[in-house]
This record gives sequence, C-alpha cells and structure tokens, in this order.
Amino acid sequence: MKRHNYKNLKIWSLGMEIVDDVFKATESFPNEEKFGLVSQINRCSVSIPSNIAEGSSRTDKSFSHFIDISLSSSFELETQLIIANKRNYLNKEQLKSLEGKIAEFQKMTMSFQNKL
Repeated sequence: MKRHNYKNLKIWSLGMEIVDDVFKATESFPNEEKFGLVSQINRCSVSIPSNIAEGSSRTDKSFSHFIDISLSSSFELETQLIIANKRNYLNKEQLKSLEGKIAEFQKMTMSFQNKL
C-alpha cells in the first residue's frame, strides 16, 4: 500500500504557511479575544496541515476523508477571518492576503484529492 510523505506535499507546505500567517495576524487581536476568536482561529488553522499529516499514513480512501476535514477547516478559517475583519481585528489587506492563500490551498487540495 502506497503512503504519502506529507512533508513533500505542496498542500501541506502551504497549510503550514497559512498557520504561520494566521498566528502572526492574531498576535495583534485584543486580549479579550485570547480565549475566544484567537483560540478558534489558531486551532482551525493548525487543523489544516495536521489533518493532511494524519491522513497521509492511511489508505487513499481514508486519506481522502482527512483531506475533506482539512478543506472544511480552511472554509471555517476563512469565515472566522471575515468575522475578525468585521470586528476590525484584521484590516482589509491582511484579510485579502490570507484569503488568497486559503483559496490557493483549496484549489490545490481539491485537485490533489481528485487524483487520489
């Protein structure tokens, strides 16, 4: 049975970039959001590459399920970032930059999943 080395997958690398960008962006959020929106956004971003890594040791069918979870987390993250922008915790430029990377991740991941 073929296994994937997640560290060699472009979708995992892009997911890791998103995590770094998100953690940098949430550093400036208000302290009262530390255990609310910041925690939720950070955990959600971490879920993206983590599910790719976890699923990579499984069969392609099972891996596809973990990719679905990773994709779901990316859509959830996008929604949370829009909320953060509406609350004036993220400016438009930060939001656009993060949305661009998330959209790229989603496109690449769907393509990868279709090839499994």
